[in-house]
Amino acid sequence: MFLPCLPTPKKRAPVGAEWVHEIKHDGYRLIVRRDGDRVRLYTRRGFNWSGRYPRIIDAVRRLKVPSVIIDGEAVVCSHDGRSDFDKLHTHGYDDQVVLYAFDLIEWDGDDCRPHPLEKRKAKLAKLLSRVHDGIYFNEHLDEDGELIFKHACRMGLEGIVSKRRDFPYRSARSKCWLKIKNPASPAMLRVQEGTW
Repeated sequence: MFLPCLPTPKKRAPVGAEWVHEIKHDGYRLIVRRDGDRVRLYTRRGFNWSGRYPRIIDAVRRLKVPSVIIDGEAVVCSHDGRSDFDKLHTHGYDDQVVLYAFDLIEWDGDDCRPHPLEKRKAKLAKLLSRVHDGIYFNEHLDEDGELIFKHACRMGLEGIVSKRRDFPYRSARSKCWLKIKNPASPAMLRVQEGTW
């Protein structure tokens, strides 16, 4: 089983040019594997959810590559474009679930993990540039992390994930990926109320 990189929780976003920042979507983490026409979806704990999200499966089959492994977040988007975890969790919207892809693990047999994040994300953006439904490139910002976090909180988002642009992909808990969560987000309220 492939172990994904897990961000370390922090209270504040890091500063410095070596960091980039991504929106943290409120969904389920997925590792997507394609080998030929076969596409499999795995949770971060290794459960096989391949029969669950047809829109993601179809999108990955349309990619112009014989084999690939992508790291991302499965979400259902509400009418305003934000992720809606309640809809995702009911399983009543499985046909609407899309993947926000944020990292490239393997491309056509090439292990991308030793490459720096910048290079992996550039290859991922190129790979996804012709697919317009079901799988989307999770953009990053290289502005001030604290400012990006404040904007994410104002928008009611779950928070941000800050990543070192120059580091390889590391399985398990990592300090080169940091998650900064909005304390007022629905995800944090679920944790506080014990409903998740």
